[in-house]
Amino acid sequence: MKRFKNILFFADGALDPGPALERAVALARINDARLTIIDVIDEHGSPTQIQNQLGSDLNEILREHRRQALEEMARPFTESDAVIYTKVLTGSPFIEIIRSVLANRFDLVIKAAHPPAGFSQRLFGSADMHLIRKCPCPVWIDRPAAARPYRRILAAVDPVDERSRGCARIVMDLASSLAQRESADLTVVHTWRLYGESILRNGRGRIGTTEVERLVEQTHRCHQDKLDKLLERYALSTNDPEVYLLKGNPAATIHGLTEDLKADLIVMGTVGRIGIPGLFIGNTAEEVLQATTASVLAIKPADFVSPVTIS
Repeated sequence: MKRFKNILFFADGALDPGPALERAVALARINDARLTIIDVIDEHGSPTQIQNQLGSDLNEILREHRRQALEEMARPFTESDAVIYTKVLTGSPFIEIIRSVLANRFDLVIKAAHPPAGFSQRLFGSADMHLIRKCPCPVWIDRPAAARPYRRILAAVDPVDERSRGCARIVMDLASSLAQRESADLTVVHTWRLYGESILRNGRGRIGTTEVERLVEQTHRCHQDKLDKLLERYALSTNDPEVYLLKGNPAATIHGLTEDLKADLIVMGTVGRIGIPGLFIGNTAEEVLQATTASVLAIKPADFVSPVTIS
C-alpha cells in the first residue's frame, strides 16, 4: 500500500498508544511516510473563571502536559523505521485537525473511534463525524474492538453516479491493497434500485407490469455493466462470489451485509449533494456510519472542498 506519504494521527485525548496508533505506525513504515501525532487542547474546555485567572499560563501548562503525553505514546515506536513527529494545537479539535491537513498537505487522517460518553459503542463521536463530513483527505476511524489484523474488508462502491464514480476507483485501490497487506478477505458491494418502482407497480405511473419488469431489468443490467467495468482492473467481476450486486435501500443493504459477513472495515465514498449548506456527506454514507460497528475508511471525491479554511 504505497499511497500515503504524510499521515496525521489524531490522538483525541488518548493516554496510551492503542491499536489505531499501532496501525498508523505500521502504515507509515510500509509507505516510507512521515507520521505526525497531533492532539488539540480545546480552548473552550476550561471554565471561564479559571481561564481569566491563569490566562495564557493555563494554555501553556496544558500544552506541555499533552506534549509529554504524546512523546510517551510515540516512545514504543522509536525503534521502527517510521519518521514520527508530535504536535499540540489549541482550538476547536476538528477544525484544527482539518486546518493542519490543509496547511501541511496530510493525505490521511487516522484516529480511534470515540463514541459519545454514555452512548452505544456503535456510534461515532462528534469529532469523528465532523472529520468524516468535512476533512478533504481520507479519514480512517478505527474501532478498538476490530480484529488485528482485519479479517474482512468491505468496499462499498457506486460506479454509476457521476460524482461517486471518481470515489469508486479510489475505494477499490485502497480496499484491495489493504486486503493484500492484512491478508484479509475483500468483499465488494454495490446496491441498485429502480427509482419510483413501488409507484409504478401500484399502477400510478400508468405503465403495465411488463414494461415495469423491462425497466427493472434494464436498470439492473446498467448497474452490472458499470460495476464489471470498474472491477476489470482488479481481476474481479459480478460473477465472483465475493462481489455483491444487491437490489434495495443502499444504507440498509450495506449495513446488513456488513453485519452478516462480520466485516472489520468498510471503505466507502462519502459523496454529498452540492449546493446545500452544511450537507457534506451523502445520506447513504451517513446512515451506514451511524449504524455500523465496523471501522471506516471514508473517501472524498477529488473535487471536494472543505468548509473549513486555514484562516
